[in-house]
Amino acid sequence: MSEAEAKQIERMKSILAAQKAAFRAERHRPLDKRKQDLDKIADLCRKNADAITDAISQDFGNRAHIETAIAELAFVIQDAAHIKKHLNKWTKPKRVGVPLTLMPGKAVIRREPIGVAGIISPWNYPFQLAMAPLAAALGAGCRAIIKPSEYTPATAEIMKRLISENFEEDHVSVVTGGPAVGEAFTKLKWDHLFYTGSTQVGRLVALAAADNLVPVTLELGGKSPAIVAPDYPTEQAAKSIGWGKLFNAGQTCVAPDYVLAPNGREREIGQAIIDVAQHQFPEAASDDAYTSIVSDRHYERLNAMIEEARAAGIEVLQPEHDSQAAQAARKIPPTVVIDPPEDSAMMTEEIFGPILPIKGYAELDGALDFVNDRERPLALYVYSTDKTQAERVLDETISGGAGVNINLMHLSVPDLPFGGVGASGQGAYHGETGFKAFTHERSVLSTGKWHPSRLLAPPYGKFAERVAQRQMK
Repeated sequence: MSEAEAKQIERMKSILAAQKAAFRAERHRPLDKRKQDLDKIADLCRKNADAITDAISQDFGNRAHIETAIAELAFVIQDAAHIKKHLNKWTKPKRVGVPLTLMPGKAVIRREPIGVAGIISPWNYPFQLAMAPLAAALGAGCRAIIKPSEYTPATAEIMKRLISENFEEDHVSVVTGGPAVGEAFTKLKWDHLFYTGSTQVGRLVALAAADNLVPVTLELGGKSPAIVAPDYPTEQAAKSIGWGKLFNAGQTCVAPDYVLAPNGREREIGQAIIDVAQHQFPEAASDDAYTSIVSDRHYERLNAMIEEARAAGIEVLQPEHDSQAAQAARKIPPTVVIDPPEDSAMMTEEIFGPILPIKGYAELDGALDFVNDRERPLALYVYSTDKTQAERVLDETISGGAGVNINLMHLSVPDLPFGGVGASGQGAYHGETGFKAFTHERSVLSTGKWHPSRLLAPPYGKFAERVAQRQMK
């Protein structure tokens, strides 16, 4: 560990202590202040849109500005506005009924802020996946420290500046640094730890948090399938799947990771997707609308997947492109691989890039077995004009979220919980679910000075026996 990292870790501990003290001093942040906090989040997005967009594009090498506007800035603005709009309702204590034997008594669920949250954000949507959890935490009345990914340093620095300009350090703060700082971050005694990233690192985060019994939300990933039913038109499937796969060059946790297509249609669907890509990005290598791969390491990993398929004699489809220009721009051209082996890297690892394997199935049962034999994905997409068939796919699979005849967009519905299941994550957020992620639902039963339960105290008599017998009926 370097001296700079050691200093950053000490600073991080100091900020956490200050935030915990500030939380104790303001245990229940007033709703008007919370709404002002949410307005600050939305305002800093609007006022600094160009600077944030430029920083993200700098980190990627090239990121389409419209993709940042849609998936990062507009998303956070709308999320903050949605939380603000519903905050009065979400924070109201909820009265619940009490059994006859406990009357007269009043039972209430109080929604209280859980405390100080640690938020670890990834590189693929470096602004949204830090600020959306922050908006949920601030709406809940919490304080927070964000640790951005070291893969997107320019975005991390602008977030750090904007947060420091808009919030006191004992309320919201950003700490930067590499793996050593990140590891130390996971070992602190948070009131809640929120992590977005890979499943592999998610396991380490959960282990670190367990030492302090820190509750965690893990937003992970996995291989999200797209199942094309025999009845669904090829062109329509290709347009939808191609768009979802190529948005942010496939560097999206809920992008279709692979396609299951009816036997005999694998190449037809694959070529249709390549045609869509060719239309959307006539020259991917020089098209600013087509996003670069975030780092050399990730670029080399994706290229190795393609070369593994080619070496095995597997058919690889790509639009015509300037390979040298693509390499210089760190861009992987849209790529479809027809029926790769199940033990290949692209079928065993989350791809996280613009490579789309297509596997064939004989009957729908086979497609469902293929999905269910693997870890539960973050998302699942089914394409069918038959509602009964689509419902069957949903009934017989498990995934964090799902889409019928659409992909990606379920995470844009504010009131739909977003999260994984099993290896793709635990816990969820967005909308009220996000508010609840940073909230403790405190159970309170209250009575007057005297309550019939006093009669149940020892020495037990006939009244206690009658109460016990009644409750056991």
